[in-house]
Amino acid sequence: MLKIDHVTKRYDSKTILNDVSLHVNKGEIAVLLGASGVGKSTLLRILNNLETVDTGSFSLNGVPLDLKSVNQTHTVGFVFQNFNLFEHISVEENITLALEKVLKKSKKESQAIAMQLLEHYGLADKAKAYPADLSGGQKQRLALARTLALKPKVVCLDEPTSALDPLLTAYVANIIQELAKEGYIVLVATHDTSLLERLQCTIYLMKHGKIVETAQSKDIAHNPKAYPQIKNFIAGTH
Repeated sequence: MLKIDHVTKRYDSKTILNDVSLHVNKGEIAVLLGASGVGKSTLLRILNNLETVDTGSFSLNGVPLDLKSVNQTHTVGFVFQNFNLFEHISVEENITLALEKVLKKSKKESQAIAMQLLEHYGLADKAKAYPADLSGGQKQRLALARTLALKPKVVCLDEPTSALDPLLTAYVANIIQELAKEGYIVLVATHDTSLLERLQCTIYLMKHGKIVETAQSKDIAHNPKAYPQIKNFIAGTH
């Protein structure tokens, strides 16, 4: 279980995260839902040591999580909104680079891991291509494969459908569900309610840096009136 407790983050006088707490079990999906600027991406960036935290604590399976070391231990993986692929090297090398340079695996072993992931995500025929040759959906799958190659326990996805054709939303939802079934702890930051409708997840609606309402996706489907703020956000009246 990932526990995020009483996290606060400020930039000068502006509070970005205000006493945020949530717990996510292994094999579960937590969706941070909200408009731009409510702090959902900032929370993911803090978890990945891309931003510092002012107050609060993080733990994984009962052990305090040292955010300063998550990049070295690869405990947390991050799929960026704009993918952040290395454009000057091949699709295969985007995966093997960290395996060789960081995990010190042999070139042969790194290539075997990369090809297994590329096959899994339907990119085996693109191994020697470059990111510029890929579609948005293919870039996202490559970014995810690169993240999973380092075997994180927690996978964070920041606005995973924002750079994609809306028709790909169902496909992305299937991939996210698959990650949960494989035992990852999954956190998704999104404002895309169409993605939300396709996930079995816990929804955390955020406003002004706070979690203002929480619901299980199945409960929203059966009784939306019980969750008026999430209902209004989905309806576009937030």
